[in-house]
Amino acid sequence: MIHEKKFLFGGRILSNRGIAKVGVKSTLSNCYVIAPLEDSIESIFECAAKLARTFSYGGGCGIDLSKLAPAGAKVNNTAKKTSGAISFMELYSAVTGLIGQNGRRGALMISLDCTHPDLEDFIKLKSDLNKVTKANISVRVSDAFMCSYSEGRSHVLSFKRPESGENIHREVSAADVFRSLAEMNWQYAEPGVLFWDRIKNWNLLSNTPDFDYAGVNPCAEEPLPAGGSCLLGSLNLSEFVKAGKFDADDFKNAIKVAVRALNDVLDTGMELHPLEEQRQSVKEWRQIGLGVFGIADMLIKLELRYGSDNSLDFCHSIGKILVDTAIRESALLAAVKGAYPCFDIDAVTSTRFFRENTTEETKAIVFKHGLCNSQILTIAPTGTLSTMLGVSGGIEPIFANFYTRKTESLHGEDVYYKVYTPIVKAYMEKNGLSSDSELPEFFVTAENIPYMDRLRMQAVWQKNIDASISSTVNVPNSFSIDDTEKLYKTAWELGLKGVTIFRAGCERAGILIADDTNSDTLELRRGDIVECSDNLLGKKRRLTVGCGTIHCTAWFDRETGDLMETYIPKGSTGGCDRNQDAVSRLISLSSRGGVGLEDIIDQLMSCSGCSAYRTRTKEKHDTSKGSSCPTAIAYALVDMHDEAVHELNITPEKITTDGSVPKCAECGEPLAFEGGCNICKACGWSRCE
Repeated sequence: MIHEKKFLFGGRILSNRGIAKVGVKSTLSNCYVIAPLEDSIESIFECAAKLARTFSYGGGCGIDLSKLAPAGAKVNNTAKKTSGAISFMELYSAVTGLIGQNGRRGALMISLDCTHPDLEDFIKLKSDLNKVTKANISVRVSDAFMCSYSEGRSHVLSFKRPESGENIHREVSAADVFRSLAEMNWQYAEPGVLFWDRIKNWNLLSNTPDFDYAGVNPCAEEPLPAGGSCLLGSLNLSEFVKAGKFDADDFKNAIKVAVRALNDVLDTGMELHPLEEQRQSVKEWRQIGLGVFGIADMLIKLELRYGSDNSLDFCHSIGKILVDTAIRESALLAAVKGAYPCFDIDAVTSTRFFRENTTEETKAIVFKHGLCNSQILTIAPTGTLSTMLGVSGGIEPIFANFYTRKTESLHGEDVYYKVYTPIVKAYMEKNGLSSDSELPEFFVTAENIPYMDRLRMQAVWQKNIDASISSTVNVPNSFSIDDTEKLYKTAWELGLKGVTIFRAGCERAGILIADDTNSDTLELRRGDIVECSDNLLGKKRRLTVGCGTIHCTAWFDRETGDLMETYIPKGSTGGCDRNQDAVSRLISLSSRGGVGLEDIIDQLMSCSGCSAYRTRTKEKHDTSKGSSCPTAIAYALVDMHDEAVHELNITPEKITTDGSVPKCAECGEPLAFEGGCNICKACGWSRCE
């Protein structure tokens, strides 16, 4: 299935499975939720230690601060009053930034309940762009709060501290709090919103006694109990479309294989979890997270516009196949491995989620064998997986029909070239289209999909997903605060478990641009050199110069036309062979190190003229264009570049880019913001904020 591009394990499994055999301590789980902090100094700092240990094994974490006393609460020590829950967020953010993961840093989600007295400060925290820079934050929003907002009533913030007997209680306007939340998301893209009652009530465990979700993972697709962990794997829906039709039988078989595969990895990695509380939780609940990606590519192959009624109906039909088949396979696996230790037959089968998502045949198998897993389905961002296969990620529409590649300013101005998204390129080649303007109406992108269609698509999938869905709605700069407020209210009304937005040109985007030009924070470090592919287009020129001849050969990237390598030996007569070799090596190294060709040309053209060159030009009139060997090479590189671009059919096109849109540090393309991470859909570079 991996070979056929139908399934990929999550990133931690792909990178870590097997390395424990050579003594490397690593987990196979993408994400964990740390047991909720208790209101004590010991618990606060124990949490920091748990985060550090989990990050060191490669796992991301979620923590909730709702049990910590608010700022100003009485404490029985020399401080007299507590500094509040928010004051400790910098500690956890610092831990996340400090612990490395083989070139990555840890990922952290911090949440707070909407009844906590520090709520308003929590919402506004990230208006200071220098605070808590290494964590995503989200508010647990209750149905009661949303009803108060909808009906124009007040909302109670309260906290009772048994140690001191203090009961902190005050009322606020629900409308004012919700407006503040909308304003922060409009301007800073945080905090995210978790609709907590929907999270608690729409799953297989909602009626299980003594079960409680402790928080969510960094991208919010996995609500988990204390110590909970989840293994991720996703099915690429695009590959199940054959000759314009979706192969449901092939899809069912793939679901069965994937459920068993994830359970095999779960068993393999049981002792590889960093903490005892995690090992114990995984043994008791056996969570897996099977999801999907390539949804947008699938719909394009079926000629269905993302968000249309037909696309929603179709996605619901395959979502029903996904959930029923996955639950049935987990039950059949329980016949072999046994049900998960905390399985309660009456509690699970009485849940609304189970009753509405299983056929009678599946219900009978569950009643007979139980379930091997307490949590089965989720939709993660799949940023890395989708980039590997060249398809859309998670629940998202395709980000853009094409990307732009900047070439060097050989003609006195910056020139950009179109590089089409794989599904767009394939369609255009198959149907003989010469421009993306000729694409049919079912080609829509994140930029032009109405937000209501985006939310409706997520709502359709959430009906069949027992965990959650990582979701960021990308909206244009013109999107207003009122629009933002309406978006979140609509998301709640549609039954979503969580959502956030990213508005082009918001303050977060501005900071990302600044970061991308700061050599102290770039992921692409000074000195990094791009490795050459063997699949390059070569061009050659014989140059006559003042002292004889030199041969200039250049190799260009077949996709972008970028210069990648040069070789410049002298002919039978000419200059110093060693010097020419050095020049060619330095040009090649500069190109692969990110130096623009226009800068290389500028340096070569800045070399002064050669007397031998002038003499031969005057006497024989056979010299190549230029006034010295370096300038002749410069003109030759320009000429070969133009010829390569023409041969590769890369048409130069001026593209006006919005300077407020964050750009990729590696290739300069616009970044998408998904699941709390900035992802380059063009080259796969990513960074979580």
